[in-house]
Amino acid sequence: METKKTGKRSFYCQRAALSPINGGILLMVIVLLAMLVANSPWSEAYLNFWDKRVYLQVGDFNLFNHHGHPMTLMTFINDVLMTIFFFSVGLEIKREILVGELSSFRQALLPIIAACGGMLLPVIIYYMITKGTQAENGLAIPMATDIAFSLGILSVFGTRVPIGLKIFLAALAVADDLGGILVIALFYSSEIHLLYLGLSAVCVAVMIAGNLMNVRTKTFY
Repeated sequence: METKKTGKRSFYCQRAALSPINGGILLMVIVLLAMLVANSPWSEAYLNFWDKRVYLQVGDFNLFNHHGHPMTLMTFINDVLMTIFFFSVGLEIKREILVGELSSFRQALLPIIAACGGMLLPVIIYYMITKGTQAENGLAIPMATDIAFSLGILSVFGTRVPIGLKIFLAALAVADDLGGILVIALFYSSEIHLLYLGLSAVCVAVMIAGNLMNVRTKTFY
């Protein structure tokens, strides 16, 4: 009997050693390390690391250019990699709205209602803490939900988490982020750039036209 238990334990140890690293666990480990380093004597080196310049240059033209200056590593992640991430999440949400967990109005409404609560409650708590201080103007900061981190945490539990919960959280986080962006645009903007709004409208029109013409390649979008 003891031999069987030992053999079984050895099998599970080997299986755990050979299994791929869970992305959620890796994410939490990296976040913990980042928090420790950022609050350590190496914090200055840590912050300087995110200010490293990123180049993809052909002649004098740098593709990773931001307002006439090369992107920093932080800007590259926020403006390039996160664009790809949100595109992938958006496609998943659209599929669920058309044929999946969010295909009915009642199911789609639930994440939106939850997102409203997810925006209002953090704002109220933030206001109560910062009332009367200079930080009071940062009410929009706690509004958005970190989609990547939230989904990463859920991935720790693997198949034990129902797909419906993952879709609900993704839809909630997207609605939450959109709400935060709208608040920033309406209450924190100093001016409106009509040229950029016009170019954005043209891009949206092109994508709508591609959708109506049954263009399905992701590269186009």
